[in-house]
Amino acid sequence: MYQHKFDKRVRYAETDKMGYLYYGHYPKYYEIGRVELIRSLGFRYRDFEDQLGVMLPVVGMEVRYLQPAYYDDLLTIESTLTELPTKLIKFDFRIINEADQVINTATVKLFFIDMKANKRVSCPVEFRNVLNQHFETV
Repeated sequence: MYQHKFDKRVRYAETDKMGYLYYGHYPKYYEIGRVELIRSLGFRYRDFEDQLGVMLPVVGMEVRYLQPAYYDDLLTIESTLTELPTKLIKFDFRIINEADQVINTATVKLFFIDMKANKRVSCPVEFRNVLNQHFETV
């Protein structure tokens, strides 16, 4: 398992008329968490495209809205990889407010796609090697 935490403050432009973080912005927070988790491993998200010729489209997302977030709240985006990726990579997210309450959970699944062939491929070995050190291998 590998986990990373990143703090993000709710901006005014991200709120709705009620002052809540607009529900449509949560997937952007998951993207921030995903990108920062990968960066924390010493790998950049854009390296997938620029160096490996692989893109990662989102193919599924399951979200639970438990409590609202408000303008100027400092939220922690907790991103977790619970298993090594194969042709699919699954990120689990928890968004936690300053009172240490989980206000949102999500699971986001992405495929690895070869950009030239436009076909699913396995997780690039370069990224898998980076992850292997954080997972017990049997």
